[in-house]
This record gives sequence, structure tokens and C-alpha cells, in this order.
Amino acid sequence: MMDGPGGAVRPRWLSAWRVGAALAGSLLCGTAEAGPPYLTDDPEPVDLGHWEIYGFTQGTFVRGASSSLLPAVEVNYGALPELQLHVVAPLSLSSGGGVPGQYGVGDTQFGFKYRFADPGKTDWFPQIGIFPMLVVPSGNAARGLGTGRVHAFLPVWIQKDFWGTWTTDFGGGTWINPGPGNRNYWYAGWLVTHQVTEHLAIGAEIFHQTASSTAVAGQVGFPAGTRDSTGFNVGAVYDFTEHHHLLLSGGRGLQNVDATNQFSYYAGYQFTF
Repeated sequence: MMDGPGGAVRPRWLSAWRVGAALAGSLLCGTAEAGPPYLTDDPEPVDLGHWEIYGFTQGTFVRGASSSLLPAVEVNYGALPELQLHVVAPLSLSSGGGVPGQYGVGDTQFGFKYRFADPGKTDWFPQIGIFPMLVVPSGNAARGLGTGRVHAFLPVWIQKDFWGTWTTDFGGGTWINPGPGNRNYWYAGWLVTHQVTEHLAIGAEIFHQTASSTAVAGQVGFPAGTRDSTGFNVGAVYDFTEHHHLLLSGGRGLQNVDATNQFSYYAGYQFTF
């Protein structure tokens, strides 16, 4: 998401450029945990016995640092009625501060989505679901390609259709964020999409994340994770056929921009069957 909305900043002893790259990476972990190509997710699981497979790249750039998933694979499977299984396996790229870029296996994400409220077309109440996730440390933390610890995201997502071709999704939750200097933090997002034509849907979202680490008096080069961040994305999904889809989005921060999100993007291909 953005993480998507997730991940964690690096421990305090890392250099300033790694801190910046790690914070950018925190927008990706959920990023991959967001409803692609957006960071805000939805409560609707994959249909029973069906698959969604994504090949994508996703990145965030801050002052003097960047972090990307390049490439990554996301797989979702409808395992039971109202239940979807989820995994994201990425290769990660981080760079900044004049230090050579690092590239390799990133942290892996596992989760499941369960929808417990599924209204009919004439019901007034929205769809509601949960989408808990674990991010496991498969990436090399010493090279800035992972967090070195297990993290968890515990969100609730809500969706409501209106005016026939419009949909809104909103929700969020808390990240369990262990590690020296880290603290648990909150993520929330709100997305509105519009089905423009039979094949094209466009959307815009705004999202907010609270600070993911504790400020340390006199600490130099560790400002990024101690700040709240707010940002936005605009995007589009184009359906070539029933099974082949193109997903694109881009955006930037609105709060503490230089340290959190000067520019972010998502580009992916989705195969459904």
C-alpha cells in the first residue's frame, strides 16, 4: 500500500540515507497491501476458486533517497466463501545519500481477507471486511532491503457503491512495529473510483500515517520516521479483456513531503481467472 501502508523505519544506528530509504519503503509494504493500484484497500475478496495474479513495480522517492519494488508478484486466491488468501513476493531496490544502490529479495507479505458484511443491491449498509497481514523478514536488513523483524497490519475496510458507477472505499488500522526506536502506528485511507466506460475506471485517494518511530533528542539524520505523513494518489484501471488488466497510479505527499513522499507510483499488470 503503501507499504502501502506498512513496513518500518530502520533502527537508529543506520545512516541517514538508509533511514530515508526505509521510510519510503514503509509506504510500499502495503502497498502491496493496498487494493492495486491504490494504497486504500477494499473488503471484497476474490471469488471462491478464482485467482488474481499481479506483476508490478512500485516506488517512493524522498529527498536524497528512494525505495522501490522492482519487480514484485502478488497472488490472491479465493479459498473459501468470503475468504481470500494473499501473498506478495518482491525484489527491492533502495538508494540514496551517495551510497551505491542495493538490490535483492525484499520482505515477504502474507495475509487473508474476510468479508463479514455483504449487502444486497437494495440494502443500505456497506460491505465490511478485515485484511490482517504479516510482513516477514526475508530481505537483508543490513543492506536496507528489509526490516529484520516480523510486522503485522490489522485493518478494517468498508466499501459502498453509489450513483450506479461510483464506489468509495475507506478504512485503516494499526501496524505492530517492533524494533529499537520504533513504535506502533496508524494508517487510514479514503478512495473514490468512477467507472467511466466499460473498460476504464479512474480514481483518487487520500491517506494518512502516524509517526512510526520515537524522536530522540540530539539525534542527527533520523527525522523521517518521527513525523506523521499525509498524501494522495490518482490512478486508473483499464480492462483489456475479462482476464487482462492494466493498473497505474501516481501521487505525492501533502505533509512533511521532503521526508516522506515527494513522488510515488504504481504500475502493474493483472491476470484474473
